[in-house]
Amino acid sequence: MQHSYRSSRRKRVVAEINVVPYIDVMLVLLIIFMVTAPLVTQGVKVDLPQAAAESLPEDAAPPLIASIDKQGRYYLSVGDNADTPLDATDMSALVEAQLALDPNAQFIVKGDGDVDYKTVVDLMVLLQQAGVPSLGLMTEPDE
Repeated sequence: MQHSYRSSRRKRVVAEINVVPYIDVMLVLLIIFMVTAPLVTQGVKVDLPQAAAESLPEDAAPPLIASIDKQGRYYLSVGDNADTPLDATDMSALVEAQLALDPNAQFIVKGDGDVDYKTVVDLMVLLQQAGVPSLGLMTEPDE
C-alpha cells in the first residue's frame, strides 16, 4: 500500500493583509503635510474688533497714526514732524522711542486707497518688529 504524501505538502492559504500600499500612501500624505504646513502659518497678527467699527472713546489718549502714501513713504503722527516722510529704519526707531515713553500707546495704520496690499502689510510687519503689540486699521465710513 502506497501512501501519498502529496496532500500533506500543499501550501497553506495566507490570510494576512498586505500593508505595503498603505505605508506608501501614508508616506505621501506625510510629505504633502510637511510641505504645506510652513505655507499656512505665515501672516501678520492683527486684533480684529468683535463688533461693527466704532469711533475711539473721547477720553482715551489719541492713538499714534502710522500712514503710508501712494509712493510708499511712511509717516508717523508724532511731534511737529508728522508731515516728514520717513524710511523704514527711521520709522522703526521712532516707533521704538514712542513705545519706550508709553508702552500702552495705541497704533493705527492709515493707508492710501491706491496703495497695494503688500505695501500696507510691509508697514504692519515693520511696526510688529518694532514692538507694537496690536494694531488698528483706519477706515472712512461709506457715504
